[in-house]
Amino acid sequence: MEAVTRMVADRPVVIFSRTTCCMSHTIKTLISGFGANPTVYELDEIQDGQQVERALQQMGCKPSVPAVFIGQQLIGGPNQIMTLQVKNQLVPMLMRAGAIWI
Repeated sequence: MEAVTRMVADRPVVIFSRTTCCMSHTIKTLISGFGANPTVYELDEIQDGQQVERALQQMGCKPSVPAVFIGQQLIGGPNQIMTLQVKNQLVPMLMRAGAIWI
């Protein structure tokens, strides 16, 4: 979990993803569509991807990708992100984290 904490430090939006995951692509597109520039870690392309994935699972991410952190806080996966979007709470959260300026 320490590795995940280091990876999300000082970044407004971090997405842990897999290049082959369609939900990861959808969440990246949604967040980028608001003008945010998320830091994206593709777990199938980084050296310690399996260790990071296990740490995400230990943090409660099931499935492990996509896992979204906003303002260094674990928000969750696609269900949580889409729920925030439907409730019009995603944009204000991105603004508070400094990820977008609207």
